[in-house]
Amino acid sequence: MAMTVSTPAPQPAPQLIAPLWHTAALVALFLAIAASGALFKHRATAAPSLQPQLHPSVVPLYLSALAMEWGLFFYVRKGVQRTGLTLHDLVGARWTTTRQVLTDVSLALAVWGLWTLTALLWDRWAGAGNGASIQTLLPRGPLEAALWVAVSISAGICEELTFRGYFQRQFGALTGHRWMAWLLQAALFGISHGYQGAQACVRIVIIGLLFGALSLWRRSLRPAMLAHAWTDIASGLLGI
Repeated sequence: MAMTVSTPAPQPAPQLIAPLWHTAALVALFLAIAASGALFKHRATAAPSLQPQLHPSVVPLYLSALAMEWGLFFYVRKGVQRTGLTLHDLVGARWTTTRQVLTDVSLALAVWGLWTLTALLWDRWAGAGNGASIQTLLPRGPLEAALWVAVSISAGICEELTFRGYFQRQFGALTGHRWMAWLLQAALFGISHGYQGAQACVRIVIIGLLFGALSLWRRSLRPAMLAHAWTDIASGLLGI
């Protein structure tokens, strides 16, 4: 009797979640922002003002940041809609029980605590780096604090949707390796913050890796969104 050996069916290759031109345009935007921000920082360092403004008006900056964050949100939504996906497909399953909410909140706090410890050790080993350069942009007063919270929550939602949702899945489809996608999205996340300086970029790559790993493990963007928003809020209002 002839023996037949069944072989497992090959797994289908991951599908692109948006057109390539859509992704290329978004990558180009982040690279342009990083380059222009780094150039501005270099010029400001090379030719400091004789009468520096101790605390410039940051309200217009915060408002423009809000507009950009939600611009990213709608751009990503339009891109994935072209392939028949929805934002819920990127974010993951909805919360249906209190336990799920508490679990994701606990994970977000744990990741924030891990990042805070990592940042403290980094500062002790390498120094504060470029942190002082953005101190004048932190909020002062109730209005600026309220806007900072709004920007932080928006960044938690929109940047996680963009980097850990959109880019991490799109890079996975392009490379065929989810861990390569995990590295690429974190690298782009760090580069996009080039205006903060090289050392800050490396730190942001690390936090991008943390948020990316959390999203992969949890199969949801929600805990990373919470961790991201709280990290930004704490850095501006609590200085940690």
